[in-house]
Amino acid sequence: MADSSPQGRRAIYKALRELASAGYYRVVKVQLEDGTIVSENHVYDTPQPVLPPGAVLAGPGAPEAAGAVVLTKDPDKEPTLPTEPAEPVGVPGVVNGRLREAAAVLLRVVRPEPRLRLGRAEAEGLAPLVVQWQERGASAADLATALLPGLPAPLHSPAALLRDRLQRKMPPEPTHPAPARHAECATCHDPVPRPGICAPCAGLAPRPTPAVGGGAAATPAGATRVRNALRAAREALPLGLPATFTG
Repeated sequence: MADSSPQGRRAIYKALRELASAGYYRVVKVQLEDGTIVSENHVYDTPQPVLPPGAVLAGPGAPEAAGAVVLTKDPDKEPTLPTEPAEPVGVPGVVNGRLREAAAVLLRVVRPEPRLRLGRAEAEGLAPLVVQWQERGASAADLATALLPGLPAPLHSPAALLRDRLQRKMPPEPTHPAPARHAECATCHDPVPRPGICAPCAGLAPRPTPAVGGGAAATPAGATRVRNALRAAREALPLGLPATFTG
């Protein structure tokens, strides 16, 4: 374990001692049929009673030695581990396939950093947070920028560090533009309060006449005002300057 882990032998020994004191790990001496005593390592998913120092377990088929401790297993007891992985929680409405894909993305992101080595179960536990990043527009490069730099030394729990950074550095939710207050008529493209066609195109109301300029009757008067303005500007020029206005 120490050779395949970046933590080192001292950290492995310390972790095993803690597991043993909690009842999850045990090194026991077992007496075989020929009387030979060997050591065996046992790992449990539930805490076990702590054996007295120097206790010897009877091996399979061997007679009980004096002072030997015999542990029996209840065959009617339900297994402590579920037969199927539990549905990950964290993002409502997300199917397992999407969580598995997010876990795969996280494993690819942390692969270049050996100190962030994760197991499949740890990656799937962090997958709901990765899905939230993806829903907010983050890419794998964004995850790498947020998760990989500035790792502490020593690094005791890669999964805990990644969970903390995924939560603290979560991108803000995208701000969506405000919806348009009016839609356009599908026929004449005039503004309407809701999608569809306007009342004039539907034949429910007369089409209003634009009031800009007053129509054809206002054209001569407008042209006269423009000529008068040009003439006044030309007369206001100092003497000797060429006039470039035309009537």
